[in-house]
Amino acid sequence: MPMSPYPVICYTPRCGAPAVYKIAARWSDGTTNELKTYALTCAACLAKSFASAVAKRATCRLTVGETLDAPGVYDLARGARDRALARRPDLEAQLPSS
Repeated sequence: MPMSPYPVICYTPRCGAPAVYKIAARWSDGTTNELKTYALTCAACLAKSFASAVAKRATCRLTVGETLDAPGVYDLARGARDRALARRPDLEAQLPSS
């Protein structure tokens, strides 16, 4: 079934621009793994959203067997599963909180 064409909007309040990046961290409980999403963001809000994700990650408490990597920046692609998203270390290196 094809995805509906609704717009994906930046999470930043009052922004309204289309989101082009996903800020997320790899999470696992030892059996399952996935990307934990912190934000969907436009290019203009990327630095602020990434800094917020780093701060939120620092406060996460994990149980025995859980792992949570540092947040990363991924290209947002309509209809693509998390495993197919391209990580953007080039952008991460430019961000002050990385």
